[in-house]
Amino acid sequence: MATEAKAHELIVSVSPHVRGKETVARIMWTVNLSLLPAFIMSVWYFGPLAAYVTGLCIATAVLAEHIYQTSLKKKTTIGDGSAFLTGLLLGLNLPPSVPFFIPIIGSLIAVIIAKLIFGGLGYNIFNPAFIGRAFLLISFPKLLTTWSEPTAQFVALDAKTTATPLGILKEEGIARLVEVFGDKTELYMSLLVGHRAGSLGETSVIALLIGAALLLYRGYITWHIPFSFIATVGVMAWALGGDSGLFTGDPLIHLFSGGLMLGAFFMATDYVTCPSVRKGQIIFGIGCGAITMLIRLKGGFPEGVMFAVLLMNCFAPLIDRGVKSELFGAVRKKKEPKT
Repeated sequence: MATEAKAHELIVSVSPHVRGKETVARIMWTVNLSLLPAFIMSVWYFGPLAAYVTGLCIATAVLAEHIYQTSLKKKTTIGDGSAFLTGLLLGLNLPPSVPFFIPIIGSLIAVIIAKLIFGGLGYNIFNPAFIGRAFLLISFPKLLTTWSEPTAQFVALDAKTTATPLGILKEEGIARLVEVFGDKTELYMSLLVGHRAGSLGETSVIALLIGAALLLYRGYITWHIPFSFIATVGVMAWALGGDSGLFTGDPLIHLFSGGLMLGAFFMATDYVTCPSVRKGQIIFGIGCGAITMLIRLKGGFPEGVMFAVLLMNCFAPLIDRGVKSELFGAVRKKKEPKT
């Protein structure tokens, strides 16, 4: 009987026989939780409209995934939190004053076209939230580039429109940008805490870093993509972003402005659409940073994070193929000393 008991305890699994306690649902809901500080700050600065836009994105994404899967008689996967996360990320990438149909259309594109048609979570080629936003930007460019002043939604029904810091920098230069905020110290502080125009989730750098710290602490993301992404942006901004020649640019403005922090920590690190090899992830991050700065400095848009991540998503499989990883359990041979 003891032998039979031991035999029934044998578990056969696929190599390399490594098992962790983490599940897809736990990871996804933790990422959702890590974005809570950014969401709270968006509501603080832009009022109820921030909650309305983000909530509409989430509700549409979750409902679309449920209806699509049940209509095909498949098991619904809305409980794993991935559809919720797609809607949340899309909402945080939208301006606060968009009409109701924008979050609905964007979420439908993100979930059905960019995710479910490819086979669902784990099979999508591009980041779904960025695909949804890219579609909206191409289809409704004016609505996606109309920005509201922060705190305006609490004091008036009609928000005052204004330009983002990157928009002012691109169109009028750094001197005008500093003038708008008073001085450089005030500019940096406004960018850090989020008191400036922009998408809902990109305004507060501090809130995003708090969420990123949680993901790094839990080991859900590593430093390779976000740090190489951010470092590349900083170096290129310093070297090429100045008006007085090489190495005269202000890297802090580019690091704290736009969707860099949101994109680097929460979008570019998507498990499915980024390389799996660590060296490849560094290459991926550098590529994202370089394309971002090329668009910011020379392109027609003031921001380039979304386009950079989507373009590098195309190269992720090639990067994994080109960067060799060590075999699991392989032992390096020691070099014999020369005689």
